[in-house]
Formats: sequence, structure tokens, C-alpha cells
Amino acid sequence: MARSQNTFMKKQREKKKQKKKEEKVQRKLERQENSSGGSLDAMIAYVDEFGNITDTPPEEKEETSTDEKDNA
Repeated sequence: MARSQNTFMKKQREKKKQKKKEEKVQRKLERQENSSGGSLDAMIAYVDEFGNITDTPPEEKEETSTDEKDNA
């Protein structure tokens, strides 16, 4: 009788393990479906001239070209 109880408990343990594994896979799929994207553009942050972090790229300023080689 002890032998049949051991095999029954082993089967129950295996069922529990399998159920837990399936639930984990299901949660993983739900997280992937509900993710907010995580694209590279969403992760990039910029720093303005005052040191504040913003999500908009800085405006490009036109710089006057001064060649230091020509002055020397």
C-alpha cells in the first residue's frame, strides 16, 4: 500500500509542476501582448542646454563656419 501512495503523490506532484509551468507560460504571453512597445524611439531621452531631460530632440541651430586653419 505504501508503494501505491508514493506513486500517487509523484503523479500529483508532476501534475502540479506541469500546471505551474503552463501558468507561467500563459503569464509570459500576456505580458508580451500587453507590453507598451519598448521600441528604441520610446527609450531615447535628450538633454537640453539647461540640463533638463526631455523626450523631444533638440532643435538644430545653424552654426557659422569659422575655419581656424584659415586664420593661422
